[in-house]
Amino acid sequence: MPLDATLAFPQPIFNEGNVTPDPTRFKTRHPSDTSQYKQIEKLLKTQVVGFDPSRVPPDGLYELDTAFGPHGPEILRRIKAAGKIIFHAAGDTGASNEGKYGNEIRVSDQVTKDYRTSNIANRPTFFYHLGDIVYDFGESKYYYDQFYDPFRNYPAPIFAIPGNHDSFVIPNTPENDRPLKIFARNFCASQPSITVEAASLHRTAMTQPGVYFALDAPFVRVVGLFSNALEDPGVISSENGKWANVPDTQLEYLKAQLNRIKSEKYSGAVILAMHHPPFSYAPPPKSGGTGGNHSGSPNMLRQIDGICKAVGVYPHAVLSGHAHNYQRFARYGSEVRLLLFLSLSAETVDTTSTN
Repeated sequence: MPLDATLAFPQPIFNEGNVTPDPTRFKTRHPSDTSQYKQIEKLLKTQVVGFDPSRVPPDGLYELDTAFGPHGPEILRRIKAAGKIIFHAAGDTGASNEGKYGNEIRVSDQVTKDYRTSNIANRPTFFYHLGDIVYDFGESKYYYDQFYDPFRNYPAPIFAIPGNHDSFVIPNTPENDRPLKIFARNFCASQPSITVEAASLHRTAMTQPGVYFALDAPFVRVVGLFSNALEDPGVISSENGKWANVPDTQLEYLKAQLNRIKSEKYSGAVILAMHHPPFSYAPPPKSGGTGGNHSGSPNMLRQIDGICKAVGVYPHAVLSGHAHNYQRFARYGSEVRLLLFLSLSAETVDTTSTN
């Protein structure tokens, strides 16, 4: 029986308390959906989505301790005492069919085990999800199978930015059933509460200020971007009117965040995170290469580079998903000492901890 979705809790809840066995079933797409899906595939190259602005100003921060509620100060003290922060990051954990569900279970089990078996100094503080939480297109009815149940034992916050599968709108979808509405209900709530998607489980909704947000934690600041709903490429703006219903708010937000980092003389690690990789190695089909399933997003990369150059601040690393494999690149240049592009997807990466 689902819990009362209207009930607010005095503090966040992240897991069930006692470790429970893995689920043994998964809801799959009906065979009759195949022809419809082929039609949708064509729209994946042309349909972008609009989105609401963040609840905080462009230079505003979402502080890590906020996610922990009353336990926030204790968590911050623990991190500072250890002198480092460790967190998990991965994308594309959702399973589009029953055959891939085992991969998701293995990943969720591994990150949960890593948390529960690590000593306090080496314990991951949170999971940062890089998008594509729910396949195929962020439907409410699949959140339980693909997110809440697999991660039911993970005892820490799970932050997220939407992927294309969490945001693409199937034609004729009612307004209240659109994927970003559902994503916001589960990750951008105004207060911790049990959502209808969690059903009988106890993990409360996250309280991120929007689909893009800057997470501020000891030793690291993660500036998350929403790269929209196309299968390829990633889009963070209207690109001078090419994508008319995509606002340019993220360009202002990224500039404001980098300016804040500059004015504060911020000494921690600066990380950009988005679903689509700005750069990705994706060799042609049947070439025998070991690259990802998706190429990079050169226009998005140029926009990010342009803002970084104008402000004079570059991130230490860029995290993304979407490519469905593990890639790591280092870029050197006269103005960029080191910029790592990491593409992390659960299909091939079990766990990733960042110090």
